[in-house]
Amino acid sequence: METILFRHNPWWTSAFSLPDIMDRPGIFQEMTDQLKNQEVIFLTGLRRIGKTTLMKMLIDHLINTKGVEPKNILYISLDDYLLEKKSILEIIEEFRKINNLRFDDFVYLFLDEVTHKVDYEIQLKNLYDNHRVKIYASSSGSSLFKTRKAYLTGRSKILEVPPLTFKEYLEFKRIHLKPQDEHLLERYFEDFLQAGGIPEFVLHGESQYLQDLVDDIIYKDIAAIHGIRDIPLLKDYFLLLMERSGKILSINKIASILSISPDTARRYMELFVETNLVFMLERYGKTTERILAPRKIYSADTGVRSFFTGFRDKGSLFENYIYLCIRKYHPEYVYQDGIEIDFLIDRKTLMEVKYHQEELSPKQKLLLDSFPASEKVVIRSHKDLEVWFRGK
Repeated sequence: METILFRHNPWWTSAFSLPDIMDRPGIFQEMTDQLKNQEVIFLTGLRRIGKTTLMKMLIDHLINTKGVEPKNILYISLDDYLLEKKSILEIIEEFRKINNLRFDDFVYLFLDEVTHKVDYEIQLKNLYDNHRVKIYASSSGSSLFKTRKAYLTGRSKILEVPPLTFKEYLEFKRIHLKPQDEHLLERYFEDFLQAGGIPEFVLHGESQYLQDLVDDIIYKDIAAIHGIRDIPLLKDYFLLLMERSGKILSINKIASILSISPDTARRYMELFVETNLVFMLERYGKTTERILAPRKIYSADTGVRSFFTGFRDKGSLFENYIYLCIRKYHPEYVYQDGIEIDFLIDRKTLMEVKYHQEELSPKQKLLLDSFPASEKVVIRSHKDLEVWFRGK
C-alpha cells in the first residue's frame, strides 16, 4: 500500500505545482471558503466534470499559498482496485506511518470516489469525531450522499460541481473579445450551447468523448452496480430523456413508450438521476401536488444533449442551460389551467425563458402578471441572465 500512496501523492517527495490548467473560480472559492469549517465537504457531479482536478487545485493552494506541509496532505482514489480490501481508516493509518505523523497532528484528507467503500459514512464519522482532520470527499452519485444513514448529519456539506458556465467556457477556450467585437458573443454562445460545459470536451472537442462518458455511466455506474442486463433498454431510455429534455414527462408515459412497467420506469429514472445524467424539476404546489405531478426533465449538460439529439431546438437548449445555472436556488415549474411558466425560484422569482425574440403567449402573460411572486422576469439571452444574477 505504501507504493500506491506515494504514487497518488507526489508532493511528499518533490515540489508540487499543477500543470497549466484552467481555473474555475466560482466553485473553487466555495471549496476554499470551507477550509475554516470542520464539516466534511462532499463534492458531487457528473463523471468527468472536474472533481479530481478541483481537489488537486486545492492541494496546490494549501501547499503553495497556505504553506501547509506537503506530508500533512493525503489524496487517494478509493476506486483503485489495489485498495479494494483496505478500509479508509487503514489507509489513513498507513499515511500517518509513512510521514511520521502523530495522532494529534492536523491533516488534510482528499478522498476521491469515497462511496466505493460500503461503510464510508461510519469511517468518516470516526475521523470527524476522533481525529484532527479536514476532509474533502467526492462521488459521481449524488443521491448516495443524501440517502445514506444519518451518521454524518450535522457534520457534512454537499457542493455540486456543475458544468462550465458560458463565462467559464470563454475562459477555457481563451476567447477574450474587445468591446468592439462583442457582437460575436451570440455566435460563441450558440457554440457553447452545442458544446456544453464538460471541461475536457470543451478543451479538446473529441466527439467520441461524450459517447464514452455516457457509456461509462450506463455500463459501470448503472448496469454493473445494479445488475441490469438489458443495456439496449437503458440506452433507449436515455435517448428518450434527451429527446424530451425540458418537457413535462410522466413515469406512466415513459413506461408506455418503452413498453415496460411503471415500476421499472421509475427505478431506471432514479438511477439516471442518481448518476447526475439527468435532473428532475418538481411542479410548484402543495405537498401532494408536488409528489403526484409529473416532473420536467433536464439534461445534465447541453453538450451531451446536443450530441445525442443533434443541435436543434435552441430555445429548449437555452432553457436547459438556464436551469443548470439556477439549480442551487431550488426552482420549481408552475402549471395552472394548462399554462406553464418555466421556473419559480426560491418561491420568490417567477422566470420564463424565451430565447431571443420569442414572445409569451397571451395566456402565459396573464399567468405571469397574476401570479403572486415578488419578482417576475423574462430571460431572452445570456446577458439577461447575467443582469439577473448581478441583482441577486
